[in-house]
Amino acid sequence: MSQAACPAPRSLAEALRARDDVSLAALLRSRPDLITPVPTDLTQLATRAGTRASVLRALERLDRFALQTAEALAVAPDPASYETLLGLMAGDAGDETVAAALPRALATLREQALVWGDDERLRLVRTARELLAPSPQHPSPTGLGPGVQEATSGMSPGRIQEIVTAAGLPSTHDSVSAVAALTALFADRKAMAELLDGAPQPSREVLSRLVWGPPYGQVTADPAAHLRWLLDRGLLLPAAPGTVVLPREAALHLRQGRAHRAPEPLPPAVEPAATHSPQVVDATAAGQAYTTLATVEELLKDWDEGGPAVLRAGGLSVRDLKRTAVALDVSEPVAAFWVELAYAAGLIASDGEADERYAATPAYDEWQERPPAERWAHLAQAWLTATRTPGLVGGRDAKDRTLSALGPGLDRSAASEVRHRVLTLLAGLPAGAAPDAESVLARLRWERPLRGPQQDTVGVPPGERSRAWGRTGEEDLRSRLARWTLSEAELLGVTGRGALSEHGRALLGTASSSATQATAAEPVGPGDKLPVHHHHRPAAVPAPLSPAEQAAATAAAGRLLAPLLPEPLDHVLLQADLTAVAPGPLRRPLADLLGVLADVESKGGATVYRFTPASVRRALDAGRTATDLHAFLTGHSRTPVPQPLAYLIDDVARKHGHLRVGAASAYVRCDDDTLLNEILADKRAAALRLRRLAPTVLAAQTDPAALLEGLRAMGYAPAAESAEGDVLIARAHAHRTPPRTAPEPVPDGPPTPDATLLTAAIRAIRAGDLAATAPRKPARPGDPLAGGELPRTSSAETLATMQAAVLTGESLWIGYVNAEGTASQRVIAPVRVEGGFVTAYDHTADEVRTYPLHRITGVAELADD
Repeated sequence: MSQAACPAPRSLAEALRARDDVSLAALLRSRPDLITPVPTDLTQLATRAGTRASVLRALERLDRFALQTAEALAVAPDPASYETLLGLMAGDAGDETVAAALPRALATLREQALVWGDDERLRLVRTARELLAPSPQHPSPTGLGPGVQEATSGMSPGRIQEIVTAAGLPSTHDSVSAVAALTALFADRKAMAELLDGAPQPSREVLSRLVWGPPYGQVTADPAAHLRWLLDRGLLLPAAPGTVVLPREAALHLRQGRAHRAPEPLPPAVEPAATHSPQVVDATAAGQAYTTLATVEELLKDWDEGGPAVLRAGGLSVRDLKRTAVALDVSEPVAAFWVELAYAAGLIASDGEADERYAATPAYDEWQERPPAERWAHLAQAWLTATRTPGLVGGRDAKDRTLSALGPGLDRSAASEVRHRVLTLLAGLPAGAAPDAESVLARLRWERPLRGPQQDTVGVPPGERSRAWGRTGEEDLRSRLARWTLSEAELLGVTGRGALSEHGRALLGTASSSATQATAAEPVGPGDKLPVHHHHRPAAVPAPLSPAEQAAATAAAGRLLAPLLPEPLDHVLLQADLTAVAPGPLRRPLADLLGVLADVESKGGATVYRFTPASVRRALDAGRTATDLHAFLTGHSRTPVPQPLAYLIDDVARKHGHLRVGAASAYVRCDDDTLLNEILADKRAAALRLRRLAPTVLAAQTDPAALLEGLRAMGYAPAAESAEGDVLIARAHAHRTPPRTAPEPVPDGPPTPDATLLTAAIRAIRAGDLAATAPRKPARPGDPLAGGELPRTSSAETLATMQAAVLTGESLWIGYVNAEGTASQRVIAPVRVEGGFVTAYDHTADEVRTYPLHRITGVAELADD
């Protein structure tokens, strides 16, 4: 596996300098934080790649085997050969699967600049070694402890010589050689086997308990004989008062050379739990997609005239969420999902008024006018790309405050990536196959093992979070996100019976015929053969779609779903028990008017509406006449209008408006004074405090709205009238917020750069590196140029050198200070010098530029070589 015949790099910067543009682009694509902002040269790029925050971000994006490889390098000598690394990963006996997968893992580490150097001198970046190497404060995931040299660093020379002698080694003249001899003994398999053959059985049991970690144990001031045997021979070395440690070299012998108890070179396969017909899956998903549209419409209709109040800290109150759940006939977690979905899609928002409430946005009206499949696709895309996480509602944040629906603190930057990944894994199964949820979680844990324990650190930058690697406890956030994704995808109609639907595949930008292609670049599962030509290629999760690609995929999903959705109907079935049955979705005008004229009694495959005096009066209040209602029902019913329903409409219409209520504070007038006498005599009217002003007029000490409600509660059907005496039509008032944009997803670090940005960044880095590393001559004989210093020459020398370079066509190295006072060094080829300016081709910027001579600090010629 020799890298190249060129000299071995002496630093990460040199290793990056030896890369081609394709390799640099792969690095910047996998670690986009390295070009935020674009480094000035490769030395700065290498420095940034070794910072703690950047290395942490890179490590947490490694799959389990690549991370195990990095952990093995952290406990290997620095530098280590490939053979040494292979021994740590595959053990003395060798493991063909590990040996086949190791080149790919090492290629991943090299691509991400976590490892550099050729196969004879592999070096883990220093920051990564500090993070992964074992220490008492941060145990290594390998379970190994410190090496002999580190463990004996504070030990007296006399004690070291006693250990060497007890181990059967000749004494040495100094501690350094003694420690080296003891290290060599522990690394010698044959010599160690002979030494342990003479160990008492209790001593061997102690070693067996420490071998896989943790390697630390407690001893008393007067240890037992079997412990004394181990201490005398250095198989246990003191780590702290009362604490001993098993040296790394001894542990590796006991492990047969393996750094990990169970290397995991291949990802666990996603196993199908059940298989259904693809047609059944698509039909089930389409049915749920229709339910999604009906539920969101019902939610927005409930909030049409102004929804719940916004809490002072933001979000819905627990009581309002419960009311919404009752109105939608779902559980509170599911209600939180629907509310958050409408919010993510930009359909609801806060109105921003003094008495702040949630309401539909203008975008809701536009959304309603679109075809059903397009409306669903809009919701599905909003769900797929959102980082708000409804599953967290009801939980606690870092300050022990309850997380509320629509409130702050629900964004999790990993949510979108996990949703994409879960659905992509489902797309890799055969059509109609529903996955076993635990196998999906196991696969995700293999792909991102360092996003392990639950860490919902709200408001803390990802690069600065403390990572409790290897800690056990509550289920990690990614696993919970995956579980929520599986249930939410079913609710939304992306999956049906647990299997990914055809329109769900389209939403990902994949077709059923290319489902396997979507995972072609992914690690193979157990039992699959790893192609030889993939050994040196790092495993990669498919990149997320660009906005344009996602829009095209969303449109394709809508087109596939459209034929599966039921066609809206223009009729209902009226029944004699004052109900109407809608055997499917209704066209919008019919649904809107029927929703005013009747109350929804039950929902499902068919919706049942019930006509009541109150619902009929509601339609009359909205400006409809009895004739209008009869004509409407006759025109939209496949059955004759039942006589009880006709009588109900006529009876309510006959009473409607007989009484008139206006503002006095309020008054009631009626041509029938007998009816007014009846109202005055009714004890239920006492709260209205009515008094007669005239034979046909009563005055009230309450407002008109309360008077209307009070009379209706008594069984009358009053109508409101204006100051002019005209009947007021009570139309539903749709309250809308000002124009609002949907909430922006919270990115998980800098976005992945596109090809244009990568090309420009690499060109700028290369040019800056050329300016920083180009060999040059001193401006004056005998003047040394310190590395990184700007050249300093007088104005006359600068002008003369520039003019000479114009004639000879040579390139020069200059120092330049821009208008903001930022100094930089550049390599230019002067073309023209006049009027106090030099026009030159700037190799750093790869373009022709003009520079004021007074801003050039100095100039130096480039060396001939």
